[in-house]
Amino acid sequence: MKDLAIKILAAPLGSTHIFFAGQAGFIIKTAEGKLIAIDLYLSECVERLEGHMGYKRMTPQVLDPADLEFDAIVCTHPHWDHFDVDSVPQMMANRRTRLYCSVDCEKLVKQTGMEYFSENITYVKPGDIADEDGFCLQFVNCDHGEGAPDAVGVVLHADGKRIYEAGDTCLRLDRTGEIKTPLDVLIAPINGAYGNMDSDACAELAGALKPAVTIPCHYGMFASHGGDPGRFLELMKDKGLNAFLMTPGEIFTL
Repeated sequence: MKDLAIKILAAPLGSTHIFFAGQAGFIIKTAEGKLIAIDLYLSECVERLEGHMGYKRMTPQVLDPADLEFDAIVCTHPHWDHFDVDSVPQMMANRRTRLYCSVDCEKLVKQTGMEYFSENITYVKPGDIADEDGFCLQFVNCDHGEGAPDAVGVVLHADGKRIYEAGDTCLRLDRTGEIKTPLDVLIAPINGAYGNMDSDACAELAGALKPAVTIPCHYGMFASHGGDPGRFLELMKDKGLNAFLMTPGEIFTL
């Protein structure tokens, strides 16, 4: 069992904890101990499947797929760094965990043999809501371009808090009205490639939504992805907004 798993299990009940697993992967532990995983990338499958070093994993694997039993897993779209084809089947093998994934993930579900877990898999689209014991998942629009037209973002409601994971998306200020405020946490990409926001766009989104804190993601994992967290911090400082950079394996407690 890796250190992050031990840290997650040891995190005290009564508070909401966010753990960063690298790239766009986050784990939320609720005050009751429920575990929700969003877009975990725990393997090296992207380099293997893409076939070149631009997708070599550049940050350590901080969690093994078998380390924890999640109450819910969210895959916002079918790109391999968000739907990890090597790891998601292992995390679903307990036959208890529920998988919520965008409708265009169905092909990957079949390719990985997970149709046998179909009773625990829900394909979601913007506007869908999943009420689970102790938390709620609200799926919202995002704009990841033609490569993932059915991609979703997700707002996690738990412990009286709202955590918005924007998913892989460009800046769409015209859609901010879909997101109920106030937000306790905004999590959003800053890599500025493959249709995603860069640091400037993410800071602009934070300025529109005014969350208590913004956590940037989707940088540092692959050489081909880019991202400038230093610029993001400066922009957020200029706007008078709170930002928090997370190292893979780190905890942020609300």
